Amino acid sequence: MKKTKLFFVLATFLFAFSNFSAQSKNAKFEKEKTEVSTMLDDFNVAAANAEFEKYFSFFADESTFIGTDATEIWNKQEFKVWAKPHFDKKKTWNFTSVRRNIYFSKDGKLAWFDELLDTQMKICRGSGVLEKINGQWKVKQYVLSMTIPNDVVDKVVLEKSVLEDVLLQELKSSKK
Repeated sequence: MKKTKLFFVLATFLFAFSNFSAQSKNAKFEKEKTEVSTMLDDFNVAAANAEFEKYFSFFADESTFIGTDATEIWNKQEFKVWAKPHFDKKKTWNFTSVRRNIYFSKDGKLAWFDELLDTQMKICRGSGVLEKINGQWKVKQYVLSMTIPNDVVDKVVLEKSVLEDVLLQELKSSKK
């Protein structure tokens, strides 16, 4: 009977300790999730308000932006050059997250996310990788993509084929 009690006490203690440890870890990542979510919201607001310096301060120095067009893949400096005229004319984009998922590496130094966005292009998907640099989350890679409902994929493919067939030929010939 004493062995059973001792086993029960030890099992209860181990369960409680492991549960506490898991809760502590989850609490840490909940705080980080809030930080990342706030950062991403601020990132979107800076673009909507055409705040050029603030918007680009969310990007790491070595980062990549991948846009909806197959030709849009830029490092931070290239993206700044492309975006500057839009910010100067106050003709930027206004994205609002309607659903967001955030994940973390075990060491908590990297995060990645995917989100559905309400945009002028209707529903888009933003996804990316963030790195904690000097205590702040910075965008290392951002990917913006348009969603296409399955019911209209054939129509969209037909519409874009004329343009993308030419681009595909260029890409295939430059691959050699």
